[in-house]
Amino acid sequence: MGKGKAKAKQIKGKLKESAGSATGDKRMEAEGRAEKLTGKVQESAEKAKKSLGGR
Repeated sequence: MGKGKAKAKQIKGKLKESAGSATGDKRMEAEGRAEKLTGKVQESAEKAKKSLGGR
């Protein structure tokens, strides 16, 4: 997964988290937090891969 896709996942997660919070939907809010965190982890992995000389 590329850095751009990881960023997009973070944004999607943030939107989902905000929507869940606004509507009182705790499940959607939690899913958004999880998706946002997944995007951050993927972005960090891409940065590490790049710094180690990967593609």
